Parts: sequence; structure tokens; C-alpha cells
Amino acid sequence: MPTAPGEWRYRTESNVPALAGRTGSLRCVAAMTNHGPVGVRGTHAFRYADGTPYWPVGTTAYAWIHMPADVQQQTLTSLEAARFNKLRMCVFPKNYALCKEEPEMYPFPVKEGPDGTRTFDVSRFDPAFFRHLERQIDALDALGIEADLILFHPYDKGRWGFDSLPMETNVAYVRYVCARLSSFRNVCGRLPMSMTT
Repeated sequence: MPTAPGEWRYRTESNVPALAGRTGSLRCVAAMTNHGPVGVRGTHAFRYADGTPYWPVGTTAYAWIHMPADVQQQTLTSLEAARFNKLRMCVFPKNYALCKEEPEMYPFPVKEGPDGTRTFDVSRFDPAFFRHLERQIDALDALGIEADLILFHPYDKGRWGFDSLPMETNVAYVRYVCARLSSFRNVCGRLPMSMTT
């Protein structure tokens, strides 16, 4: 996302030749209805890109995007009434008492065996899942809510294996998420401490 109004140029990098070396430009105009992304102000405060203070008042809905569609819509309706301005949520599904159903979609393509077992192709990502995630992030933005994304978590407990992915998959995942979501003004991500030190 551009950080200031004006003409911005870009150049792509890709291991797919047809996508590499593409160039272009865009014109960024001053924001009319939002304050831009949230950033740090000083040591203990936050502000929007235009300097407006941001006071986070949030809640958690960790497995929200993995719930049935009617529950997701009910959550949005509740959030609109509750007037929170931040929602912390996970990209990967959670395995815990309140969330035992299988999600409809996963970040990776899934193949079901004849016996009902699932295997995931962790060498690529499921675009349909990420389009759904983006729609829900947009829905939060329409309510004035920051999406505080937890990129990794230990709540899998071996159920899907997302808590023990190979390092090359983890790196590819972070790059993919950043590429897809860096243009959303209302997204901030969290990495576990071991990934940031």
C-alpha cells in the first residue's frame, strides 16, 4: 500500500517468467474515508498513517473464518453492534473444544482419501481460501475494524499438521500472505517470538 499520495512505480519479481520483470505505475490520491494503516507512535502508542491516534479496543475470534458461513455472518452482525475496532484472528484453523467441525476450506489444497483421511499439498496454496480471507478482511474494514492476523499458532495439536510445517513451507507461506495482504490497510500480522528474534 502506498504510504503517501503521488505517482508510484512497481516492478515484479517471480520465478514464473511470464510474471517476472513486469512494470507499471499507479496514482495514489489522498484518503477520503479512512486514515490509512495503523502504525506505532513513540514507544507505547499507535496512530493511523495520517497521524490520527488509534486506541485499540478489540476482541478475539480465532477460528472465525473457519466456521460455517452463517456463524461468520452472525459474527459480523455482532461486531457491528459491539463497536470494537480490532479483531484478532488466526489464518490456520484451531483444534479446541469450541471448534471441532472440519473447515470448508484450508490454506492448502486438500485431497480426501477413500477412507476419509485428508492430506494437504503444502507445496502450494489454495487461492479460494485466500479470496475468502480477503473478503472477510474487507468486511471488517467496512465496519472500521483492524484485522489482527495470527500467522502461526500451536492450537493445531497435530490434527492437520499446520503446527509442524517444514521451514521452506513456513517461509513460502509468509511470503504468500505478505504478497496477498500487504495492500489491505486494516491488516496487521503477528509472528511467534521465535520468528522475530
